[in-house]
Amino acid sequence: MGKRAERLPSYDDATTASTPRQWIHRRQKRKTFRFIGAAALTYLAYTTLRIANNTEPAASNLSIAKLEADLNVCSTLKQRPIEPEAHRDHNKRWVKSTKPVLIRNATIWTGEPAAGTSEEDARAGKGWGWITSDVFTDKGLIIKIHPKIKKSDLPHDTEVFDADGRQLTAGIVDMHSHAGLESVGNLQSDDNEMSTDITPYVRSLDAIDPLQPEFEYIKSGGVTTSLFLPGSGNNIGGEAFVLKFAVGPKNGRTEISQQDLFADPEKNWRYLKMACGENPKRVYGKVGERGPYSRLGEAWEFRHALEQARTYVQEQDDWCAKADAVGVEKMDTYLRQDLQWETLGAVLRGQVRVNTHCYTIPDLEAMVRHTNEFKFRVYAFHHAHQTYLIPEVLKRTWGGTPAAALFADNMYYKVEAYTASEQAGVILYAHNITPTYVSDNPVINSQHVVLEAAKAYGYGLPYHAALAGVTSAPAELLGLGNRVGKIKPGFDADIVVWDSDPLSAGATPVQVWIDGAKQFADPIELKKPLTQAVQPDESLAQARTAADLQGTVIYTGITRAHGSFLSGDHIAGEAPSVAIASGGRLTCIGSCVSELAELKSAPKPFKAIRLKDGHLTPPLVAFGSALGLAEIDAEGDTHDGPFPEDGITFAADGLAFGGKQLARAVEHGVTKAFTAPGTGGIDSKGVSVGFNTAAKNVLDIDAITYPEVALHYPLTLGAKGGKTPSISSVINGLRTQLLEAASDKQGVDAKTNNTETAWLKRVVAGESALVLSAHSADTIAAIIRLKSQIEAVSSQSLRVVIIGGAEAHLVADELAAAKIAVVLAPLLPHAQSWDQRRGLTGPPLTNVSTNVLLDAGVQLGIGVEETWETRDLGLLAGIAYANSEGRLTFEQAIDLVGGNFYDMLGLKDINNSNHADWVIWEGSPLEIGGKVRAVGGAQSTRVWE
Repeated sequence: MGKRAERLPSYDDATTASTPRQWIHRRQKRKTFRFIGAAALTYLAYTTLRIANNTEPAASNLSIAKLEADLNVCSTLKQRPIEPEAHRDHNKRWVKSTKPVLIRNATIWTGEPAAGTSEEDARAGKGWGWITSDVFTDKGLIIKIHPKIKKSDLPHDTEVFDADGRQLTAGIVDMHSHAGLESVGNLQSDDNEMSTDITPYVRSLDAIDPLQPEFEYIKSGGVTTSLFLPGSGNNIGGEAFVLKFAVGPKNGRTEISQQDLFADPEKNWRYLKMACGENPKRVYGKVGERGPYSRLGEAWEFRHALEQARTYVQEQDDWCAKADAVGVEKMDTYLRQDLQWETLGAVLRGQVRVNTHCYTIPDLEAMVRHTNEFKFRVYAFHHAHQTYLIPEVLKRTWGGTPAAALFADNMYYKVEAYTASEQAGVILYAHNITPTYVSDNPVINSQHVVLEAAKAYGYGLPYHAALAGVTSAPAELLGLGNRVGKIKPGFDADIVVWDSDPLSAGATPVQVWIDGAKQFADPIELKKPLTQAVQPDESLAQARTAADLQGTVIYTGITRAHGSFLSGDHIAGEAPSVAIASGGRLTCIGSCVSELAELKSAPKPFKAIRLKDGHLTPPLVAFGSALGLAEIDAEGDTHDGPFPEDGITFAADGLAFGGKQLARAVEHGVTKAFTAPGTGGIDSKGVSVGFNTAAKNVLDIDAITYPEVALHYPLTLGAKGGKTPSISSVINGLRTQLLEAASDKQGVDAKTNNTETAWLKRVVAGESALVLSAHSADTIAAIIRLKSQIEAVSSQSLRVVIIGGAEAHLVADELAAAKIAVVLAPLLPHAQSWDQRRGLTGPPLTNVSTNVLLDAGVQLGIGVEETWETRDLGLLAGIAYANSEGRLTFEQAIDLVGGNFYDMLGLKDINNSNHADWVIWEGSPLEIGGKVRAVGGAQSTRVWE
């Protein structure tokens, strides 16, 4: 080996002071070499691990993994949503246990015009129509539409449903709903996050409760899909979601969850709610503390928020561009990601469909400016009552003209809605702007949103556009136009079979399918005759103006007259054909041969009006609203004011004429009203008045038909408070007062005194009706008991009327036995308060209250809660008529909103003025499209031409 190996220094050697200097020098050199070698090995290992795992910090001390994840985010930021493919082998919402379905012999509205129809012709209504066919569904999709589909060609487990020729449409799509965000009876609410005005980062989904009973109510109206929006308290309220109403195993689903409700499981689009106008001002404006306090402030809130979002987007784009250019490993910051601005950033990137609550021209035009300044698209303006006035302004919106999501005639309830028009949809459609019809549930019960489209057709919107307004049009605006809203192969099997044309009064689903799954295991179906689909009437769009005529008017084409106008020798079933009015009074009804001959030979001119389908009726009567006492619901200055806690007031003293509410009532045949003191709704206290809605002021001849009608008290949940903190205390207080009035033999003279005590004496003496607002069956039962107790003391039958009556069906027999009349208000309840929770919502879930009460022998009327609903009284009676299964005649249906009130209030023989007035209609007042052509009775005839 030659040379002896050198001994490596020990630890002791390295630490011993006596170590020779040469050994120290050698050890230092060796130590340096070893350190350099170790460092090289460490670096090599570090590089290998970095390459293998890519988790160690970069030179800038940032995680390469996080930087590369951020770079992946960059690609998603640039993606634009693409409308889903129409052709799929299965619906991703399909549950495998759902069996194929064959629907036979249906009259189908496909939702699009015939192939080859030009766009111009289609807009004009050409190419549209109903077809007779079968429909086969499987795997959650519509597979085939053909006149004769053989069962033998289908899977062996195919279920068969026979439509018997009834109408079939796609499921209704409501693009403005707050369903599931508030609990039954409004016991809790989660529709607005009001911690601050700008909350794009909150989501409606986080509050939606799939177990809310209203999901079933809404679906029973044929609604299969809705856009669930946050409320309108904020300028930017948060993200919305498109969901379906199938929940849990009973609806063909595998689970009960929010996630299972998604209409588009792929989540192609996102949705955002904005709102402008009075709501955010009212919620947030506080002088010197916070805003917005004005529309000026609102515009700033929008622009400031959008500016933050634009800066956020620019920072992200700059980071992504740099990372692409220099490589992610050289980035010295992470990609900015901020939940507060992420949603608005996505709006500016075109990934979010914005829906904006805007009423007025200033609001709408400001939003148009915002879209152009920040380059984002608004897909629909909601409520949008003034859109019809500015179609050209709307067309300047960046990215395309928004649609208008409207009510048909819910208007005048606030200043923003006071310039609304029933013809808004017609006007917008004529300007190539899409009208859709929405519920804003619970503002309008979404179960009946199809009625909004029906009324829009009645106001002149083309039939195909009206039906599209709750099917294909909202589907397209939601980015789901290739999946829902039409009956077409490849579309989701969301299908409704109706018992009559969906745009007719009282139309009700017989069965509903969502993703091919039947929704009602044992649906209730009313016995209705098979009716043909509505034949679109283009004349409904004709505008008519009113004029007062003093002379003689001849109406021909009268096909039906209320029995009260026909003489005893009139032949049953014979159409009267002619009605002649002179000086506002009817002078002849029938063939009127001699009268016509005399008029033709007389020197004085007369006016002749030919009707296509004329109907002659008594005037309709509004009972239960604040008509005449309140003009704009949300504005106290337009009201007479609330009733006092102590004592009573008289509605006759607070009447105000000349408003739009009264004018629209007259235009819809409501020329009489019984109104009690109050600011709206059915809760009133005091003495009601009967008056002519067409009067100019209280001094007009016949302006006041009944100065004092009845004594009213509230017994709904709203009666609790002040000196009567409970329903029991309210009832006991009324009982005490009535008993005192019944036992007072010598006290107040009830005939000459207008105190509350005097009026209570009139009630116990049977001289005045007592009208009590109540919904709860338990409260109604207490009223029945109260009536019996007072009658036992007074030995006089009390005349009691209940207004409200949502749960009256539960005590129908007892009401009939007690001879208590009921005014249903609303006719179609949906548990808007706890005391309405057991109301009947109608087929296919339940029977209807009118039928139950009629069968028990209860005297009925139909009223309304909100003043704007007055114009719909004829249609409400029409719904009861259509659903009555023959229980009601035409005359009896009209009397539900007319003659019955006189009887139940004991006014029938007073002045006999109830049938002195008259209304002539073109079309039936009980059907969609029926229009008033003339009203008369007070010296002149008002004619609409």
